[in-house]
Amino acid sequence: MASRMGDKVLLVVAEEGDELVAWALNLIGGDTLFGHLWGRLPEAYYPSLHFEACYYQAIEAAIELNLSKVEVDAQGEHKIHRGYLAVTTYSCHYILDEGFRQAIQDFLVHETTQVKLVMKLLNDSGPFKDGTHEHEGIDA
Repeated sequence: MASRMGDKVLLVVAEEGDELVAWALNLIGGDTLFGHLWGRLPEAYYPSLHFEACYYQAIEAAIELNLSKVEVDAQGEHKIHRGYLAVTTYSCHYILDEGFRQAIQDFLVHETTQVKLVMKLLNDSGPFKDGTHEHEGIDA
């Protein structure tokens, strides 16, 4: 990956002594840092290590690299109080089975309304004062 993507890959590592204990893989595209693929050794538990490696280091790197956005993984209301507001994410799938495709499409019509409502509630109760943020992620 590094040979093909070069400086578009950001790997954050955590070490104890000489041993690698955790890591977070991020990719850079345009003006955005996208993350993260997280891993750690099962016996390596440190409170807050996940947020340090995956979120705080991503924000710091985005600032240093003059990127305008950090897009971390989807889901997780627990990230709100750490400075990440709810943002809409998208995916593209093609479902071969017509019946299953229709069932998913019907579900998404109803789910979209609910997600928009929850996002508004979460962002309105977020950690930023009115007018100091866009309701679309965190500016680095």
